Amino acid sequence: MSQPLRLDRRRFLASTSAAVLGAGYFAGSLSAAESDSPNERLNIASIGTTGRAGSNLRGVATQNIVAMADVDDDLMAKAGEVYRSARRYRDFRTMLDKEAEHLDAVLVSTADHTHAAAAAMAMKLGKHVYCEKPLTHTVVEARTLADLAEEKKLVTQMGTQIHAGDNYRRVVELVQSGAIGPVREAHVWVGVDYAGKTFGKPQPAPKSLAWDLWLGPAPRRAYSEGVHPFNWRWFWDYGTGGLGDFGCHYMDLVHWALDLRSPTKVSAEGPKPHPLYTTSGLTVKWQYPARDKLPPVELTWYDGGRKPKQLADLKDAKGKPLDWKSGQLLVGSEGMIVSDYGKHLLLPVEKFADFKRPEPFIPNSIGHHAEWLRAIRSGGPTTCNFRYSGALTEAVLLGVAAYRSGETIDWDAEKLVCRGAEQAQHLMHTEYRQGWEL
Repeated sequence: MSQPLRLDRRRFLASTSAAVLGAGYFAGSLSAAESDSPNERLNIASIGTTGRAGSNLRGVATQNIVAMADVDDDLMAKAGEVYRSARRYRDFRTMLDKEAEHLDAVLVSTADHTHAAAAAMAMKLGKHVYCEKPLTHTVVEARTLADLAEEKKLVTQMGTQIHAGDNYRRVVELVQSGAIGPVREAHVWVGVDYAGKTFGKPQPAPKSLAWDLWLGPAPRRAYSEGVHPFNWRWFWDYGTGGLGDFGCHYMDLVHWALDLRSPTKVSAEGPKPHPLYTTSGLTVKWQYPARDKLPPVELTWYDGGRKPKQLADLKDAKGKPLDWKSGQLLVGSEGMIVSDYGKHLLLPVEKFADFKRPEPFIPNSIGHHAEWLRAIRSGGPTTCNFRYSGALTEAVLLGVAAYRSGETIDWDAEKLVCRGAEQAQHLMHTEYRQGWEL
């Protein structure tokens, strides 16, 4: 087997992580002083209250939840039973305007199409932001939020919670220590099916729902039952299908392990795209350039039952076929790693039977939300800040644009230009309704 690669980076990460984050970073949770002391608690507002928003609220429940915004009175009522002292609003713009002087940070857990408007307003007011994935609905929005976070020197985190899991960290260590040699090929497949939903017959919205506020920057459309609160993911005006919903989770590991940022070329194939509705059965390819002595990489995404053909020939330690519903496959010159959220395997199994793993050099996380809270207090880094997660989101959304446009994108990341792909260029951003500008 080849000698481990990039040990200089390993030592750098090991030393700087400990120095910057401190020994407390290795703990399993926030210290009692940070989590319980009234003088240490942050004042946080939440945009969205249940579903992913509810999970994010629970992740920061040790802090002062001072205000919540939700366009749905019924959902707000449920959250209000838990966070009784939080002031309640329907319009997050009103909440941020009125509560600005009291706030330290904001959670953004709305539908994808309002992430950017909410996060940008909060950051312009100088508030730290935690935002659900995908970070934004368009490429331009992702770049805008990343630039804002740096300009305002704010602590940000995208809600790819699996990034905090031990499994991803151990895989990154294996790849970056050279266990499988240089990687030129990676595959990501997710067994999701975002097809088959359509708008129903227009009808009046329930009295409990401020439908026009829910639409936010999206085009005006009559209420259709079944879109809110979850199925908006199946509609291009609000969501980004299976790729947008899961790409930031599964492609995250590949981006992290291989130091990927901006692809140079993106192409996609699948069922004929519909102008309104998402579908499944996509295969999307990204070409990434060589970087820091690492070779170019081709990353391929599959959904709707599609999987990389290499899986058919791979077997686990018991000799059984690797029939994983979702996962990542990194192909190196000396071997392969297959992984998912909770497990991974070096392949071929017999070659790595006596393999000695590298000493861990990426600290275990104190928790994805806790990491953000501690960084706000300390000024330290987060692992999914908007510069990192913005680039990841851009790549995911470029895949969406390549599929929807039917064009191959030659991507100029600096200028945000899709060379030779006019229809894809139109999908880099969308026109907002008045009152919802970034």
